[in-house]
Amino acid sequence: MDLASIIGLGVCVAMMLIGIMTGDDGVAGIKYFFDFKSLLITYGGAFFAVLASMNLKDYIGGLKSFLLIFKSPSQDVPGMITKIIELSNVARKEGLLALEEVSGELDDAFMKKGILLIVDGTDPELVRAILETELASTEDRHKKNINFWSDLGAMGPAWGMIGTLIGLVLMLQNLSDAAKIGPSMAVALITTFYGSLLANWICTPTSNKLKANNATEIMCKEIMIEGLLSIQAGENPRVIEEKLKSFLAPADRSAASSEEGGEENG
Repeated sequence: MDLASIIGLGVCVAMMLIGIMTGDDGVAGIKYFFDFKSLLITYGGAFFAVLASMNLKDYIGGLKSFLLIFKSPSQDVPGMITKIIELSNVARKEGLLALEEVSGELDDAFMKKGILLIVDGTDPELVRAILETELASTEDRHKKNINFWSDLGAMGPAWGMIGTLIGLVLMLQNLSDAAKIGPSMAVALITTFYGSLLANWICTPTSNKLKANNATEIMCKEIMIEGLLSIQAGENPRVIEEKLKSFLAPADRSAASSEEGGEENG
C-alpha cells in the first residue's frame, strides 16, 4: 500500500472536519455542509459531463484507476539496472543465445520481450522501434486515466458554480422573506464547496500521483531499452552500468551498482 496517498487523503478530511467542528456549533455544524440537491447538481453534473466526453470503456477505466494511487510503485529502477548488468555479464561470458534461458526467470514482460528479440537476431533499429512503440502505447493508456481525473477536476468547480447560480436565482425569487435569505445563500454556496472539494481533495492529487507513477514507469522502460541495445551491441558491462546509472539521481546510483561487475577486455 502507498502510505503517502492514504495519509494525505485522510489528513485532508481530518483537517476539514476539525475546522468545521471547532466552530460555534461544534459537531452539529457538520449538518450545514450536507445538502442532497447540491450534491446532485455538482457531482452528477461533473461525472456525467466527463462521461459525455469519452467512451464508456475509458470512463470505467478512469474510475477504476483511482485505486492505483493506493498501490506501492512496483518499479525498482536501481534493482532493474542491476539486473541488466547481470544479463550483460551473462551475454559477455556465454553469448547472446544464453540470455534465452535466463529470460524465463524474468518477471518483467517488457524486458523479456526485448531479450527474446535480441536472441532472435533482430536488427537493433527494429528492436528499438518495437520496444518504443510498446512504450508509447503504455504511456497513451496511462494518459487516458490521467486526463480522466484532470477533466473531472475541472468539471467539479464548474458545476459547483452552476449549482451556486441556480441557488442564487431561486433565492432571489423569495427576497420578500428575509428569514430565508441566509439559509438559502448557504445552500447556494454549498455547491461551490462540493466542487472545490472534488477537485482539490480527490481529482488533483489522483491525477498528480498517476503522472508521477507514469513518469517512473516510462523512465524504467527507457533504461531497459538502452540497456538491452547496449548488450546487443556487445558493450562492456561496466560501460553499460555507467550509462544506465546516468538516468538516476546521484543519491540513488550506489544502489544500482552491480556486485558482479563487468569483466575486463582481454
